[in-house]
Amino acid sequence: MEPNVLLESLIDEAGVSRAGLAGHVNQAGRARGLSLRYEHTAVSRWLKGQRPRGQVPDLICDVLGRRLRRPVTLDDIGMGVTGVFTPARDGGLSGFVEHATALWRSDDQQRPHLAAVPVVTGTTAVMPVWEWENPPEDADVARPGPSRVGRADIAMLRAARAHYEQMYRKTGGIATRSRVVGFLNAEAAPLLRGGYGDATGRQLHRATAGLVAVAGICAYDSDAHGLAQRYFHQALRLAKASGDRGLGGYVIALLVNQSLHLADFRRSVAFAEAALRAAGPHITPALAADLHAMQAKAYARLGDSRAALECIRHAEAEAGRIRTGGEPDETGYVQPGLVNVQVAEALLSLGDLAGAREHAAVAVRSPAHDRGTVHRLAMLTHLELLQGEAEKAAGTACEMAERARGMESRRLRDRLRSVREHLAASGCADAEAAADVIGGALRVPL
Repeated sequence: MEPNVLLESLIDEAGVSRAGLAGHVNQAGRARGLSLRYEHTAVSRWLKGQRPRGQVPDLICDVLGRRLRRPVTLDDIGMGVTGVFTPARDGGLSGFVEHATALWRSDDQQRPHLAAVPVVTGTTAVMPVWEWENPPEDADVARPGPSRVGRADIAMLRAARAHYEQMYRKTGGIATRSRVVGFLNAEAAPLLRGGYGDATGRQLHRATAGLVAVAGICAYDSDAHGLAQRYFHQALRLAKASGDRGLGGYVIALLVNQSLHLADFRRSVAFAEAALRAAGPHITPALAADLHAMQAKAYARLGDSRAALECIRHAEAEAGRIRTGGEPDETGYVQPGLVNVQVAEALLSLGDLAGAREHAAVAVRSPAHDRGTVHRLAMLTHLELLQGEAEKAAGTACEMAERARGMESRRLRDRLRSVREHLAASGCADAEAAADVIGGALRVPL
C-alpha cells in the first residue's frame, strides 16, 4: 500500500487530530443512519493507504469539506480511481501539482512511513518513463493564480538547486535532504500554485524539476529508495511540462543509476535506451556518455561482454565531445574521470583487471569534488587489492577515508564498509591498519 499523503495534508490543513477526524466521521455516519465506531487507529490505517469501505470515504470528504469550507473530492483525499501517485494520467497537470506538493509537505514534516515506502516495480515503475516519452504533450501550462510568478522567482529556484547540489556533494544526502524538501514545501509549492503564462510556466516547471531531482538524489543517498523513486517520477513529469527533453533524459539517468544499485540490470538498460532514444538531438555529450557508461555496467553484470564493450566505445566517444560551458547545470556531475570509473566497474565485472585498473587510476588523477573522489579511490583500492598490492591499497584507502570525513551518506558508508572488509581479509599489516582507520569512522553514527 502507498501512504496517503493527500489525506494527511488535508487533515493537517483542517487542523483536526486523527481521533477528532474519526469522531467527526462517526457523527456524520449517524446522520445517515450508520453505526460507526472509528478511532484514531483507523485513521492511521487510512494514512498508510487502506481505503475504508462503503460510504466512509464520502463521509471523510464531507467532514473535511465543512472544516475547510470548500468542496473536497475522493481524488482530493487520495481515495479516487487515480490513486495517490498517478495523477498525471487522469488529473492533468494541476492534479499532479496537488499530489506532488502533498508529498513534499509530508516529507518536510518527517512522516516516518514515507522513508519506508517500497520501490514500485512492473508497469507502475515503467509507466512514468513511457508517459514522458510518448504523447500527449502539455499544450499549455499557463495557470491563473493569486500572485504572478516572475523571473526573480525562477532565478531563486535555480540558485537553490545549485546550492543544495553543492551541499549534497560536501555533506551527503542525509544532511541535505531535509533542507531541500523544506525549500520545496515553503518556496516551490506556492509558486507552482501561483499565476503564470505558458512561457514562464515552462521555465518554472523546469527549475522545480531540478530541485525535485536533488531531493530524490538525497533520498536515494539516505537509503529511502521508494521515496527517491517517487521524487524521480515527479521530476520526470515536471520535465515533460517544461518541454525540455534533455532534462527528462537527465532524470531518467538518475533512475538508471538507482536500478543499477538495486541490481535490476535489464531495467537499467531499457531506461538508458529510452533516454537516448527520446531525448535524441537534445541530449548533451556528457549525459550521453554517462548513459552509455551505465549501460555498459549493466550489460557487464548480465554477462553480455559484446554489448558492454560496444557501450564503452560509445561512452568514451561522447566523453571526448564534452566542452566546458556547453552543458546545462544538471549534468555538471559528469566531471573528468567519471566515465573512466564507470568503465572500470564494467571491465571489472568482465574480468579485465588490468583494463579496470588503468581506468581507475586515470579517474583518481582527474579533478573531482570530494564525494566523487571517494568513490574513485574506493574502486582503485579494490583493484589494487585484487592485483596483490595490499600496501599500496592501504595508502589509497586512508586517503579515501580522509576525503569522506564529514559526509553523511549511506552510499558512501556502503563503499567504506566494503573497502574495510577487503582490507581486513588481505593479511597485510598496513591494510589491516587502514581497515581499523575506516572502522573508527564507521563507528560514528549517522
